[in-house]
Amino acid sequence: MRRADRLFQIIQILRRSTRPITSGEIAQELEVSQRTVYRDIADLIAQRVPVRGEAGFGYILDDAFDMPPLMLTPDEIEAAVLGAQWVAGRGDPALANAARDLIAKITSVVPERLRPIIAHPAIGTRSIAAPVPDRIDLAQTRLWIRDGRKIEIDYLDQHGAHTVRIIWPIILGFLDDTRMLAAWCELRKDFRHFRADRIVAVRFVDELYDSRPGTLRQRWKRDMEKRRNLEGKS
Repeated sequence: MRRADRLFQIIQILRRSTRPITSGEIAQELEVSQRTVYRDIADLIAQRVPVRGEAGFGYILDDAFDMPPLMLTPDEIEAAVLGAQWVAGRGDPALANAARDLIAKITSVVPERLRPIIAHPAIGTRSIAAPVPDRIDLAQTRLWIRDGRKIEIDYLDQHGAHTVRIIWPIILGFLDDTRMLAAWCELRKDFRHFRADRIVAVRFVDELYDSRPGTLRQRWKRDMEKRRNLEGKS
């Protein structure tokens, strides 16, 4: 890796992290020595890149640092193309169109020499049959997730039993052939996962639930981790 590319990559590593990154972690990712990382960090600081920290503690990049966001590497372009291919084939119509628009925008701003990576990618996703139709507006569901609003659903479980529930939507999971909505269920007083194709009716309630969306998501993640640990012990 050229030194200029390595300096750029160090900035990228620091940008994507929310905690201090040690020289050892940077060295491991870039496959160089820690001494090389120390020299590179010193060079970045000398170039007035606002890197803060020290050896043994870790380094962070000041939030005020501004770097053109579309200085993309070939690997980053391929990652974006692969992700957009997956979303275009499995997302709802709004997301699928957004994925295609994303690739068009990236194509318009990257240097000419990098455009063949987009036009003729070396990667791809598996083609699938049309997913099971959803009975809930996924675009509006995403908006309600971001706003932290409640949704009322009529739901059929795997045995065909019908229930009406008020849920606090957390995240939409996109699987190959269906979508799964994770939520806090007021009826069960617990986290539950609902298949979008089993929701037979829906009402988007104009009422905020009693939690911050980010806080609820963290609670759900901890609950999922606890369940995985219990399953691993059984």
